[in-house]
Amino acid sequence: MDKYIGRLLDNRYEILEVIGTGGMAVVYKARCHRLNRLVAIKILKDDFSQDGEFRQRFHAESQAVAMLSHPNIVSIYDVSTSDDADYIVMELIDGISLKQYMEKKGVLNWKETLHFAIQIAKALDHAHSRGIVHRDIKPHNVMVLKNGSVKVADFGIARVMSQSNTLTKEALGSVHYISPEQAKGGSVDNRSDLYSLGVVMYEMMTGRPPYDGETPVSVAIQHINGKPQMPSTLNPNIPGGLEQIIMKVMEQDPDNRYSSAQAMLYDMDEFRKDPSILFDYHNTSTGLDDAIQIKSTAAADNTQKPIVTPAHLMKKPGESTAGRTAAKTAARKPSGASRPRRRPEEIVEDDERGGKAAKISIIVCSAVAVIAIIVFVVALMSAGNTKNTVVLPNLLNSTLEDAQKATDYIVEVEKFVYSSEYEKGQIIEQNPKAHTTINKGSIVTVIVSNGPEVKDAVMDNLLGTEEDWAKSFLIEVQGVNANSIAVIYSSNEAPEGQVFKTEPAEGVTLTEQTLIKLYISTGPEKKTVTMVDFTTGGYTKESAERWLQLNGFTNVEIYEEISDQPKGKIFFQNIPAGRNVDVTTNIILRVSKGKTDTTITLPPDELPEPDDYISMVIPVMLPADKTEDYTVTIYREGVLMEERVIPAGTVSTEFSVSGKDTMSFAILIDNVPYTTMNVTFVEDAE
Repeated sequence: MDKYIGRLLDNRYEILEVIGTGGMAVVYKARCHRLNRLVAIKILKDDFSQDGEFRQRFHAESQAVAMLSHPNIVSIYDVSTSDDADYIVMELIDGISLKQYMEKKGVLNWKETLHFAIQIAKALDHAHSRGIVHRDIKPHNVMVLKNGSVKVADFGIARVMSQSNTLTKEALGSVHYISPEQAKGGSVDNRSDLYSLGVVMYEMMTGRPPYDGETPVSVAIQHINGKPQMPSTLNPNIPGGLEQIIMKVMEQDPDNRYSSAQAMLYDMDEFRKDPSILFDYHNTSTGLDDAIQIKSTAAADNTQKPIVTPAHLMKKPGESTAGRTAAKTAARKPSGASRPRRRPEEIVEDDERGGKAAKISIIVCSAVAVIAIIVFVVALMSAGNTKNTVVLPNLLNSTLEDAQKATDYIVEVEKFVYSSEYEKGQIIEQNPKAHTTINKGSIVTVIVSNGPEVKDAVMDNLLGTEEDWAKSFLIEVQGVNANSIAVIYSSNEAPEGQVFKTEPAEGVTLTEQTLIKLYISTGPEKKTVTMVDFTTGGYTKESAERWLQLNGFTNVEIYEEISDQPKGKIFFQNIPAGRNVDVTTNIILRVSKGKTDTTITLPPDELPEPDDYISMVIPVMLPADKTEDYTVTIYREGVLMEERVIPAGTVSTEFSVSGKDTMSFAILIDNVPYTTMNVTFVEDAE
């Protein structure tokens, strides 16, 4: 058995169970008795607790995480050393890892991928802004909560940027997700985390990481020298813009990736607004570091424009971007002193071409002058006719209903199109454009939004999820309108707050008209009964059993014992008369067998102790928030040891127990399990 389970660290944290094991530490579920809450405690492994370098790195984790405070990062509560244990107290996450979620769901759709990636990027942006690089971003270190949010965990190998962060002894992080510079043991910065995030997104969209191999070394070499297969070849449903983001952030050269998590977040947000967007990462005319968006203009005319593919995705096989850039630069290079002297006939040809160019220029200038004169004359003629013209306002974002109220022109709809940017009924485009002068009574054609395109989705399995998570999933992932979700609360055997039934059921196609009903459990139906006095009410064993059975009690124990009481009289009951108790409560009755019976029949909790059992006193921490006296019962592996009434406000007590070797003890408060602890009995214990 684990040596920490059952221990009380710093007289505050009771270790309950192991919930995870990492490379450097073991994570336990524990109870903080001071604040009466469950926490996670990470304790350094014995193999490393004597190693000064590892201890220093372990404590560096706590110092790094203590600098961070973000809803997408696991919180740290306390850092301490207790006897032989170096440990960190952290937020206990009620959820599963992103890796487990991916294994359960398989290939994720782009909405789920974007939903998770944006939250991870926000966590990294916060950490990077404080000089911290995570260095181990992978699905195993991202926790998915029941409400759909994620938290990045395990900054165990994070380092402050100002410190040395090269790989020397070991390749830190998981080899499938490390950046090329990590694999080479080079310098690591925030762009390394972005590379790892890109690998995670690649895996979410394709169901597999970009590189795999029989050994970690072979995978690392692929990160250094390889080029990943385009994710769309594995999953053709990946939108072009999202694929571009993934491939950019997975560039071999860190300088070709996004310069920051904030820049990556900007492009992801642009893609979220318009999933048809494409990016041009090679247009540097604006001086911007990152992408320039190229939006589809199909809505402006009736012909679909071709999709513009970024230049870095159009390389010929074997050709590098750097090579093409160098070739273009060489082609633009101005002539220098080493240029060959031109022949006389070349000079004559240039002069002739110059003469022709001059003639053409004169003709063009004359034409421009004539056009200008014509425009000027038309403007003069129109100046006196302004009463019959109107300047067309900007109709974009206006509703069709409002636009058609105009009296100076007629608004006609050219077509309706789906749009995620404009609400249903809003005008997307107009012809003529805004601020154009038109004759009164002219027709203005507009393109109107039909709202976001609602594609048929299939009802997912939401059983066992929390209410908030289920609604968030339906709205954000499956595109269901919030008004199409009805919540019905009903008693059920499922835990309180969980979905135990959906209408329609899993696998049914959802449409715009589908009403989705979520049945939320209010917990098992509770029935309480006022306990009677069996000791003075003339009850026999049989009549007491019948009364308990008729009132729904199912957990009843009746013991017959020798006593001074008349035979057949009930002289003990564990639940006092007059108390309202749930029918699932354990009821214990003791019935007298009289004095004359020489047969000794003891209940299991009163059997004589073996001669080799050792007695000792153990401390027990108690809840400090009790406002009324309560009963504490201690059992040793199912055997009742002692039952005691504790005054309200008591924070600790002691029990005298006996046993042999290491034995488990259960503590109950008012017959409700409170905690368990393992006690080791030694010969010299007092």
